[in-house]
Amino acid sequence: MLGMRGVAWPAFAGVLCMALAVMSAVQPAAPPAEFPSELVDVVEAPNQPLLAGAGPGAWDMKMRERGWIMREDGTWHLWYTGYNDSLSDSRFLGYATSPDGFTWTRWPSNPLTKDGWVEDMCIVKHGDTYYMFAEGRNDIAHLLTSKDRIHWQEQGDLDIRQVNGRPIAPGPRGTPSGWVEDGVWWLFYEREDLAVFAATSKNLKIWTNVTDTPVLERGPEAYDKYAVAVDQIIKYQGRYYAYYHASALPKWGEWTTCLAVSDDLVHWRKYPGNPVLKVNPASPGASSGMVVHDGTRFRLYTTHPDVRVYLPKGR
Repeated sequence: MLGMRGVAWPAFAGVLCMALAVMSAVQPAAPPAEFPSELVDVVEAPNQPLLAGAGPGAWDMKMRERGWIMREDGTWHLWYTGYNDSLSDSRFLGYATSPDGFTWTRWPSNPLTKDGWVEDMCIVKHGDTYYMFAEGRNDIAHLLTSKDRIHWQEQGDLDIRQVNGRPIAPGPRGTPSGWVEDGVWWLFYEREDLAVFAATSKNLKIWTNVTDTPVLERGPEAYDKYAVAVDQIIKYQGRYYAYYHASALPKWGEWTTCLAVSDDLVHWRKYPGNPVLKVNPASPGASSGMVVHDGTRFRLYTTHPDVRVYLPKGR
């Protein structure tokens, strides 16, 4: 059989395969269908960072860890962790607002907390109450609640149990990420950033592991070989997505933002194009990522060590 004038089919097929290989090599691969491009193909917006530490002398001289952003009632709301080791060895809760999610103004009565330790927070609004899952001192997860976004009431450390009902082993249980659906609360937490576990609760008082093995582990790829921690859970187009930060270095000298998908909140598949945000010397804010929908598109924000925003390409 002839494929081209005077060319035998085997030879023509070989030429065709080589041409297709070259085309696939020069054209960027599209994200898998279960990873929509609007969640992974982003570009950093101009005029960064949007918000950073206030500088010497301020209670929030520096910012760190995961902050939280919500768009509600025509206003953008940001909660963040501020600290100044020369004034206190603790970490306090700051708050800022914005009309557009780009220009932020610190709350004049900051910090919102005067004692304790509030760091690395995730906020879920359920009914008329805001639930803040945060790290306390020594990376122990605790819960705070609010009715107005500003005044927060401490509810105590999270009581996390194994499947058999016994308390999990002592030690850090940090980067708590909450999710509620069908009357069940889900908690995703890491242990020393080495693996992520999932627990559920119906009363926000006792949390029981869904499984005593991790639901998200490090590796085998290099980008998350040494650390993983879930920052945010969203539900989009019928699937669950987890933005998580990861490190490819044994001493966690740098962090990236990655994505995983699940059909049941327990079994997770990592985006093969991870990390979504890589470390860039000119733009170090690649950690503690979360998306917020602005009414038209998703925006991907990062909050460590400052607040930055990334927009979907071509949107």
